[in-house]
Amino acid sequence: MYFYKPDYSNEINSPFARDNKNKLIRRSYWLDLPDQSLILLFTNGIGKNLTNEEKKNHLVDINREHLIDKICIQEVMPPDD
Repeated sequence: MYFYKPDYSNEINSPFARDNKNKLIRRSYWLDLPDQSLILLFTNGIGKNLTNEEKKNHLVDINREHLIDKICIQEVMPPDD
């Protein structure tokens, strides 16, 4: 799975930080957040600039797959004329 990799020179305490085995270092941070807070965090907060793939993979990793449709907004492209 592809996960967001924070720039540690700017985000030394990033909750997205992972160890060398790709495990979340601050996993309890994510597990303690209620669903509504996660939605806000990924749509308006520190996770808003992540790609949909990064968001989806992160949600799967923290066992919050049920939030994918609320967080990963799909763009609808108009048909070509």
